[in-house]
Amino acid sequence: QVQLVESGGGWVQPGGSLRLSCAASGFMSDSYSIGWFRQAPGKEREGISCISGKHGTTYYADSVKGRFTISTDNAKDTVYLQMNSLKPDDTAVYYCATGQYTLVAGCDLYGARYLEVWGQGTLVTVSS
Repeated sequence: QVQLVESGGGWVQPGGSLRLSCAASGFMSDSYSIGWFRQAPGKEREGISCISGKHGTTYYADSVKGRFTISTDNAKDTVYLQMNSLKPDDTAVYYCATGQYTLVAGCDLYGARYLEVWGQGTLVTVSS
């Protein structure tokens, strides 16, 4: 059974950086894509980045493009989200997720409801 565990959240001042990690355990084919999602208090969940399993293609929401970078380690069992130039609007609980849906659809930043494997989330707070 695949499990995802996020880490790396915390408090940072505006303009600062954090790197989130999403560690995958259990069998998971390299063909699975993994996405990062976030949910701020009182707001809907937002898909912000994804890396495709087949080709390693990366995708970003406009809200984070140019500031966030998604990557994997060589073994492809950890996905990272490097977050730079953080803003107060980036404050949210960040989740990584995947599922069989990605074998067909690849990366879909709007496909959160189709994903069945989610981490527990890690809180990112950006404030002065």
